[in-house]
Amino acid sequence: MVTDEDGKAAVKLARAIIEKHLGKKGMALPGLTPLFSDRYGAFVTLNTYPGRELRGCIGYTEPIMSLEDAIKDVAKSAATRDPRFPRVKLDEMDNIIIDVTILTPPRELSYASVEDLIGKVEIGRDGLIARRGHFLGLLLPQVPVEWNWDVEEFLSHTCYKAGLPPNAWRDGDVEFKAFSGHVFGELGPGGDVERMELK
Repeated sequence: MVTDEDGKAAVKLARAIIEKHLGKKGMALPGLTPLFSDRYGAFVTLNTYPGRELRGCIGYTEPIMSLEDAIKDVAKSAATRDPRFPRVKLDEMDNIIIDVTILTPPRELSYASVEDLIGKVEIGRDGLIARRGHFLGLLLPQVPVEWNWDVEEFLSHTCYKAGLPPNAWRDGDVEFKAFSGHVFGELGPGGDVERMELK
C-alpha cells in the first residue's frame, strides 16, 4: 500500500535529486519510508508552473530496482535527458512543479475483439503500454484524465505514442499492457504535495 507519506517523500526526493544534480549546494535528502527499499516502476514528470506545460517526463515501467534508486535515476533523466526538451537549468526550478507516479507491475491485456479490449480499459485507473514488433509506446493513467479522453481515444493516442497509426488497436495485432499508478504532485514549486485523484 502506497501511503500519502510515501508519496510526499517521493516528490521531495525527486526535487532534491534534480536540484543537487543541477548544482544547488547544501541539498539534504528527505527521510524515506520502508517502501523505498521495495522494487517499483516510477515516473517523474516536470511541468511548468502555473501553466502546467510538460517540461520533462522519464520513467521505468517495470519494477527492476528499488523505488529509491528508480526515482533518483529518472528524476535526473526527466530534467536533463528527455530528448523532447532542452536540459532544465537550476533557475527554472522555481517555476517547475514535480509529479511522481509509483507504478504497479504491468499486466497483459488479452482480448478477443475490439469491444473486449475497450471493456478492459478504465479511464482514471489504467495506464497503457502498446507494442507491435519494435514499436512501443506508453501513456500514464493521468494523461487521458487531463485530456478528457474516452477509452477509444486513449487507445488511439497510446498507439500514436508507439509510432503506430492511431487506429492500429482495431487491427487486433497490437499487444497491450495496463498498469495503475499512485500519483503525487506539488501544488506549487517546492511546496505542499498531495495525492492526485484521477477520477
